[in-house]
Amino acid sequence: MIARPTSCAMDAPTLLYKRLAAHYLEAIRAGTLARGQRMPSLRSLMRLHGISLSTALQVCRDLESAGWLEARERSGYFVRQPARLALAPMAEPAPTQRAPDPAQYVGIHARVSAFVASRRDRPVRFNFSIARAAPHLYPGEGLRSALTKALRHRPDLLTMAPQQRGDAGFRAVLARRALAHGMTLAPDDILVTNGCIEALNLALRAVAQAGDTVAVESPAFYGLLQVLESLGLRALEIPTSPRTGISLEALDLAMQAYPDIRAVVVVPHLQNPLGSLMPDTHKQRLLRLCGARGIALIEDDTYTALVDGATAPRAIKSWDRDGQVIHCASLHKILAPGLRLGWMAAGRWQARVEMLKYAQTRNNEALSQIGAAAFMGTGAYDRHLRRLRLALAEQRDRTAEAIARYFPAGTRMNLPPGGLQLWVELPPDRSGQALSQAALAEQIVVAPGALFSNSTRFDHCLRINCGWPYSDELDAALRRLGELAAA
Repeated sequence: MIARPTSCAMDAPTLLYKRLAAHYLEAIRAGTLARGQRMPSLRSLMRLHGISLSTALQVCRDLESAGWLEARERSGYFVRQPARLALAPMAEPAPTQRAPDPAQYVGIHARVSAFVASRRDRPVRFNFSIARAAPHLYPGEGLRSALTKALRHRPDLLTMAPQQRGDAGFRAVLARRALAHGMTLAPDDILVTNGCIEALNLALRAVAQAGDTVAVESPAFYGLLQVLESLGLRALEIPTSPRTGISLEALDLAMQAYPDIRAVVVVPHLQNPLGSLMPDTHKQRLLRLCGARGIALIEDDTYTALVDGATAPRAIKSWDRDGQVIHCASLHKILAPGLRLGWMAAGRWQARVEMLKYAQTRNNEALSQIGAAAFMGTGAYDRHLRRLRLALAEQRDRTAEAIARYFPAGTRMNLPPGGLQLWVELPPDRSGQALSQAALAEQIVVAPGALFSNSTRFDHCLRINCGWPYSDELDAALRRLGELAAA
C-alpha cells in the first residue's frame, strides 16, 4: 500500500466538513434531498453553517466524489443516484429443507497457506485483502503518550509479572464500556487475551473436543475456519443472509440432525465477510435456540464499534441470563492493530477458559493494557471512534462507487452499515481465485471468496478492504481489478 501520513487526528476544518457532508448524506438517504433536486448553494451553506467558501466547497466535493452529487455548469450541485445503488442486491440464501452435510467440508489450511505463500516476498502496491484501517486512522499519538506516562509512573512495569486475568484497571474500563452494549459485567468476569483469535481458540477448547461439530456462518472468516481445523473440530457451515446474519431455520434443522454440535459461532455486527447486521429479534431467537439445546453460543464482537451511527448495537450477551454466551472481543480493528489486545467473558465456562489461558499462553503483558485503559477512559477514545467511522464511511462509499463503475455487468455487492470491507459477488461464470492470481501479477492483492468457506460455493466472490483513504492511485487499482474481472 502506498505510504500515508502518520498523524492520527483530523484537524478541525477537516472534521467539520466531514460532519457536514455526513449530515447532508443523511438527508439524501432519507429522501429530504431527492434525486435530481438542487443541493443548497455554496453561499447558502456558508450562511447556514457559518463556514468558509473552501469548507462549503469541500462538503460538496466530498459528496460528489462518493457519487451522491453531480456538478452542473453554472447551476451548482444536484443530487444523483450513485452507481452502486443500481447494482442488484446480493441474494438471500435459498430456503433449505434439509440440514447441511458436514462431510463435504474438507479443510481450509492448504488454501489459506497457498494464498499467503503466493504473495510472500513479492512487491505489493495495493493490498485489498486485509481487514483493518490505514495506520494514520488510529490514535497513534494519543496511545504513545498514554504508554509513556504509564512507564514514567510505573517504571517497574517491564520487570514485574503481569496480573493473571489482565490488568485490573483495563478490565474495569472494558466493563464500563460494555454497559453501552447492554452487558453488565464485573471486571473479574473479563479475561484479557492476545486478540480475538486467542479468545475464540479458548472458547472452542472450553466447550468442544476433537471430532465435535461447531456451527458457523457461511461465508465465514477464514481465520475461524483455520482454528476449527487446527483443533480437530468439524465446521458445519450454515447459510447466512447478507442483511440479517445466520439462517435460524437452517441452524434449527442442523441442530436436529447433528446432536454433536457443541457450539455456534457468530459475528452479529458487520459479519466478516458479508457485513450483515443481525436484528435484535434475530439475536434473541438465536440465544433461545442455543439455550434450548444447551449449546454454547460464541459471540465474536470484533467490529461492533465500527457500525455507523451513534447508537451502539446490543450484544447477544446482554440477553444472557444463564452464562450460555461466550463473548469475545478485540481492539485490533478499532484502536490499535499493533497491540493485539482482546478480551472475553465466558459465562459458565469462565473458570475453564482461565485455566486454558494459563496453560497455553500465561498472562498478557501489562504495559499495552495500562496505556489502552488510560486512553479508553477519556473522551479521546469516543472522538477517535467517531472520526474513524466517518472516514470509513467515505472510503466505503467511494470504493463501492468504483466497483459499480468498473466491474462487469452482473456484479452484486452488499453495502454494509459500517466496517472495513465489501463483499463482492462476480457474475457466476467468473472466478475470484483466477482474478486474485491475475491481480497479484500486477502487484494488487485481493482476498478470493474461496478463502471464506471449506467448500467452493463462494469461488465467484471477493472481499475488498476499504480501510485506506481513497486516492487517484487506489481508484486506478480498482479500475484495473474491474478490467481483469471482465477479461
